[in-house]
Amino acid sequence: MGKDSRLILDPLADNNPITIQVLGICSALAITAELEASIVMSISVLFVLGVGNVVISLMRNIIPSKIRIIVQLIVVATLVIIVDLVLKAFAYELSKTLSVFVGLIITNCIIMGRFEAFALGNGPWRSFLDGIGNALGYGIILIIVGFFRELLGSGTLLGFPVLGDPIEKTGLYALGYENNGFMLLSPMALIVVGIIIWVQRTRNKALIED
Repeated sequence: MGKDSRLILDPLADNNPITIQVLGICSALAITAELEASIVMSISVLFVLGVGNVVISLMRNIIPSKIRIIVQLIVVATLVIIVDLVLKAFAYELSKTLSVFVGLIITNCIIMGRFEAFALGNGPWRSFLDGIGNALGYGIILIIVGFFRELLGSGTLLGFPVLGDPIEKTGLYALGYENNGFMLLSPMALIVVGIIIWVQRTRNKALIED
């Protein structure tokens, strides 16, 4: 497997930013009660990290080391503002659902970590691949967690009934499923992430720490 392809594939599994590096947990807990919000947040981080890595890589030789963190924050803040304005223009209700969490992309440890650890020392193309790979690794976990939390917590996916037609005011569905409201609470996101980590380490024993 080539070095470039590993930049994309490694974060999807054996070096996932959430399940292996344990970064970006806050958004995984906060916005995954709905699958739609999980998808939009994933796309937002994909844009910010992919473009941000390229910008930092292009500027790496002219950024004074003493102010590199400030420059990185300015770059990511600019990109997050663009994301926020686009959401408000084309998906206003969803932007209200995500609210402050879009702004908190600025402090996402995954983004700042990739700027500092990779983009400052590599060319634009490899930095772009690294950003896309880590954003996809982050996004796939958010989408998995959002899928199960919305399905089991509300009986829907993307707002559409999946476990049968809802029976008004009862919380029951035509297939006999009763909504598990506990799935919509933040602790359940942590439990689902924990299950993913357990499955991942069961499949790859090399990830188990001594």
